[in-house]
Amino acid sequence: MTRTELIDRLTQSFPQLVARDAEDAVKGILGAMTDTLSRGGRIEIRGFGSFSLNYRPPRMGRNPKSGETVHVAGKYVPHFKSGKELRERVDVVPMVVSPRRRAA
Repeated sequence: MTRTELIDRLTQSFPQLVARDAEDAVKGILGAMTDTLSRGGRIEIRGFGSFSLNYRPPRMGRNPKSGETVHVAGKYVPHFKSGKELRERVDVVPMVVSPRRRAA
């Protein structure tokens, strides 16, 4: 689901909600989540999951084109851990292969 699809679904579910208001709400929520993670915080949405940061230490990598060894700096990356309720609901759904993910 894309951001636009989420906004469309909100406006369909709540007819009293104007599309612009739904868009502002989605942008506000995602912006607050981004700000929290960028400050090193953790986000927990009960029944859905939690977002946190994982640290990847510096390492030596390899340039695939030239084979040259390069230093890769340490960095923080976002990490999502699904909640129990989400895992249980997803486990019941039959697997549908998306046209974008089909093997050639």
